[in-house]
Amino acid sequence: MVPLSWYLSLSAVLFIIGIVGVLVRRNVIVVFMSVELIMNSVNINLIAFSHYLSSITGQIFTIFVITVAAAEAALGLALIVVVYQNKGSINVDEMNVMRW
Repeated sequence: MVPLSWYLSLSAVLFIIGIVGVLVRRNVIVVFMSVELIMNSVNINLIAFSHYLSSITGQIFTIFVITVAAAEAALGLALIVVVYQNKGSINVDEMNVMRW
């Protein structure tokens, strides 16, 4: 059986990659993918602790996180399309003004 520390290490690595992607990258699509990595690292933690504690609550929370991630992806991509149509670019540095 795989020890809990391996799951936590994998989750920590994914979380760090996601945080670095959010802070360093300037493309909005890469930033959204990095946020998805962060949420998936949380899911790995929830499932691992749920398994090792023999509780189903971590799995239930994971379903909620996956649902929120799907909604975030749909709305995020729709916003990216609208911003690209209006601005002509999806660079984060060019989105510093709240009005169009």
